[in-house]
Amino acid sequence: MDIAATIVAVLAAAMSGFSGYSLLRRAPWVVEAMEQYEVPRAWWTPLGAAKAAGALGLLVGLFVPAVGVAAGVGLVLYYTGAVITVLRARAYTHAPFPVIYMAPVVAAFALGFAA
Repeated sequence: MDIAATIVAVLAAAMSGFSGYSLLRRAPWVVEAMEQYEVPRAWWTPLGAAKAAGALGLLVGLFVPAVGVAAGVGLVLYYTGAVITVLRARAYTHAPFPVIYMAPVVAAFALGFAA
């Protein structure tokens, strides 16, 4: 179980890190979505940094479990907020995307606690 939890945690960190990087570098497809959801531009850098910090926290959590738990909780809350934001913008076809990013974080928790 430890190997599976580690693999899933690294996958979750990679996905969240990519998502944070994409927002921080203002990838056109991210900018388009953020504008559609009416997320203020002033929030984009802190939101991207939060995802990047969560990704880093998941990796540190492989060695310091409390940090990983804190990062995982933060990312689950972040992606839950993202789902709510997408639904409020009535972009219903986009709702699965934050869930896809949240799924490996939740799976890492489940595998980590099962080990």
